[in-house]
Amino acid sequence: MDLPAPLEWLLDEAGTSSGPDAFLAELGNRLLADGLPLAGGALTLAVRHPIIAQRTWLWRAENGAVIEALGFAEGPVDSVADWLAGLGPVQEDIVGRSEKVIIGWAGMRPFDPAEVARLRQIARFAAAPLAVLGERATRAALLEAYLGRRSAARVQAGALSRGTGESIRAALLYADLRNFTALSEENEPARVIAALNAWFDRVAGAVHAFGGEVLKFIGDGVLAIFPVTGAPAEACEQALRAVVAARAGMAHLGSLRQEQELPPLRFGAALHLGEILWGNVGSIDRLDFTAIGPAVNLVSRLEGLCRPLGRSVLISGAIAAETETPLVSLGKHALRGIAAPCTVFTLPDA
Repeated sequence: MDLPAPLEWLLDEAGTSSGPDAFLAELGNRLLADGLPLAGGALTLAVRHPIIAQRTWLWRAENGAVIEALGFAEGPVDSVADWLAGLGPVQEDIVGRSEKVIIGWAGMRPFDPAEVARLRQIARFAAAPLAVLGERATRAALLEAYLGRRSAARVQAGALSRGTGESIRAALLYADLRNFTALSEENEPARVIAALNAWFDRVAGAVHAFGGEVLKFIGDGVLAIFPVTGAPAEACEQALRAVVAARAGMAHLGSLRQEQELPPLRFGAALHLGEILWGNVGSIDRLDFTAIGPAVNLVSRLEGLCRPLGRSVLISGAIAAETETPLVSLGKHALRGIAAPCTVFTLPDA
């Protein structure tokens, strides 16, 4: 049976597209070549994710560009037709038997009945490859939510064996809350979880804003990395900016909690630069993709000095040597389990 070229592509090759964006652009170009008067197209996939409800891609025929928008679970979700209305008359179809995948096209003029029938046939043939691409996108989104973007990419690339990993240099940030045990004992679980989420929002948001990645939430603690991809000073500056932003976020949170007659959430944070082993550890059938090594031990021990030194942020000499940010020297201090004393610095107002 001879099929039009776009349908053959959907049957034979579309499922191997690099992603929904590439799928949409390729399909749009093939439909243009097949004579359909398209001004643009849009594709929406529902996503299983903590905060994202759907992902939508918009393709413009005039320049071939594809842009993406995210629909969040707590906000309004735009339809494909809303995206396309500014480009021309819209033909929108549900792909498959659910309403989780929608594909739509904007025409340079109203579509005639034969063209509408062709686009509906395209939507039917697109169901199988989009099911594959949708599952792949969902899997990637879930892995990123639990592992972080870089770690998720490593796992998806096949880093699944215990003991596999790579040695990388990174600026490390370790932070935790003060008096969390007392907070847990004196408050009901829902209030404790709300406090933890508020804390994690501030520190993780700051880490991500400056190019870092959260590796672990450890109780009330956070371990994050800023991998060195160029000059070490760049990663160190990113880490310093992140900790400053986290402090600002926590100060604002403190004001909100004061208005609610709640005690402030005090925290300590430490920064260090060093080599880490980034990869899989664990039992034979239960793995954890994480960072280990002397640098991780040092940054966690350094954070433990925040309380006795009366500081909210401590910075190792390794970071201080790579930054031009003004720092205050606190001298050398012994760290539990670390052989050599550590030169310690802090921010002027920390």
